[in-house]
Amino acid sequence: METEEKKTGEKEEGASGRLHAALSDIREIGGTVAENRREHFQCISVIGQIEGHYLLPDGQKATKYEHLIPLLVSIEEDDEIDGLLVMLNTMGGDVEAGLAIAEIIASMTKPTVSLVLGGSHSIGVPLAAAAKRSLIVPSATMTLHPVRVNGMIIGVEQSFRYMREMQDRIVRFLCAHSSAQAEKINELMMRPDQMATDCGTILEADEAVKYGIIDEVGGLDRALEILRSMKENLSENKNKNSSCSKNQRKS
Repeated sequence: METEEKKTGEKEEGASGRLHAALSDIREIGGTVAENRREHFQCISVIGQIEGHYLLPDGQKATKYEHLIPLLVSIEEDDEIDGLLVMLNTMGGDVEAGLAIAEIIASMTKPTVSLVLGGSHSIGVPLAAAAKRSLIVPSATMTLHPVRVNGMIIGVEQSFRYMREMQDRIVRFLCAHSSAQAEKINELMMRPDQMATDCGTILEADEAVKYGIIDEVGGLDRALEILRSMKENLSENKNKNSSCSKNQRKS
């Protein structure tokens, strides 16, 4: 009887310790490892505004790129982590910081899935497309609009050329990592009739899929299902390559 109670207590302490560690990770870096006996998936969140070279005012929710970039590198290098789930509910933010995060996600060799919850606007659009598979929940939206610049702008041709080139880089990245077409993306960005004080387009979930920006409409269950499938396919390919290498050495 005492042995059973001791085992139960150890299990409870272990579960409590894992929960405490997970909550600590969420507070520090906005992410945690979701694990069971089959797999370990790292979950990170991109929320609020993406903070880049300048600090945002107090009181604003922010995702700091200097936190996410080393975290993504450590996930790629950690043999214990089987895949990455990126949860997005962001209004956008610093373009260069957002593209930097997106480029790292796109270049990872591990299975990656993005899930748009609430919204993934502005630079959040290429961030969502950066994963190997992208999903959006039925109630979420995505906003496409031209590049903006804060602060003083010198009214010369070079300023406008810089903004155009930055916008072209975003469109090229988006088209390279989704099935979206550049002509359609530019058209949606420049629409003058939908947003009250701006030009651009607010896409609902089914529209984001229709235009090829997002792969499918789905929720957490579907995202985890895809991650498991990608992990299994990756393991099968590794086993096949290992077998081929052994056969070549024998011959």
